[in-house]
Amino acid sequence: MANRELIEKKMRNIAEYIGELEPILEIGNREIVEEKVKLRTIERLIQLIVDTAVDINEHIISEEKFTAADDYQSTFLALGEKGILPETFAKKIAPSVGLRNAVVHQYEKIDLDRMLDAIRLNIADYREYIKLIGQFLKR
Repeated sequence: MANRELIEKKMRNIAEYIGELEPILEIGNREIVEEKVKLRTIERLIQLIVDTAVDINEHIISEEKFTAADDYQSTFLALGEKGILPETFAKKIAPSVGLRNAVVHQYEKIDLDRMLDAIRLNIADYREYIKLIGQFLKR
């Protein structure tokens, strides 16, 4: 069984990051873009949220002796294939890795309004992710 204490700590971290992110996302896109500190804070928090979830996924994959995933996005899909996450949910949340990668690696090419709207949509998925991983830990 996966290390419950480690995963629960990482889940609390994700919840904390979401709690920090949500108030900033309530501000309009224009204000966020104009106030670079808010924009950079959002970028960093989405990176932390996705990276921490991937850490959880990789830990579960390793501990459960599943076949290693090829990339970060595949870690979500692997948990879906094994029934740890509902498969439809895994397919829905996995592309958030692409958003994280765009924020981190291709910033100059990003449409900031689309990025902020996508982050707003993805936050609810990560709240659901925490809930689903918590259910897995109770099995």
